[in-house]
Amino acid sequence: MRSAIRLIIALALAASAFTQVPFLGPCPDLPTMQYFDPQKYLGKWYEAERYFALFEFGGKCVTGDYGLTEQGDIVIINRQTSAITGIESTIEGLGNVLQRSDHAKLSIKFPSLRGFVNFTAPYWILDTDYDNYSLVWSCNNFGMFSTKNAWILTRSRLPSLEIIGHAYKILDNIGINRAYFIRTDQKNCPSIY
Repeated sequence: MRSAIRLIIALALAASAFTQVPFLGPCPDLPTMQYFDPQKYLGKWYEAERYFALFEFGGKCVTGDYGLTEQGDIVIINRQTSAITGIESTIEGLGNVLQRSDHAKLSIKFPSLRGFVNFTAPYWILDTDYDNYSLVWSCNNFGMFSTKNAWILTRSRLPSLEIIGHAYKILDNIGINRAYFIRTDQKNCPSIY
């Protein structure tokens, strides 16, 4: 059963490049956060809103736990519960900072899917205050079009309207279209999340 779930997740991740929000033209070069501090970013984040992605289809109670390896890589453990089946799933990613250690552009690999899918995903932190919200961007170029994904993460499972409003204001200033966001259901979640 567990290997079947991993295969489904792997296939969904492989297809996700083509099932995220597609746009004509290349990825925009968005500004990322300056002087990013990975140590302050560690810990639990709750997904408040996201662009559509097949690998999260029907997902609720989505969380990400961030830690550091001895080599300085960022370990990400993402969890979600299927709103359709109630099955809980976990996937582990390994993030590498792409340039300087204070750079907010990461590349994420999913070693737990080795043998199924081998790819890296961009993970750009556009802005965070480390204590309340994080705005994350991902975009892949495919010639004449690109696929985009964005997330609003919060430290609270049910963030205040003030925190979400602040995140929206920053997204508007950067030029991220909020029309594509879907609110993540964070109610009636398992206590382990």
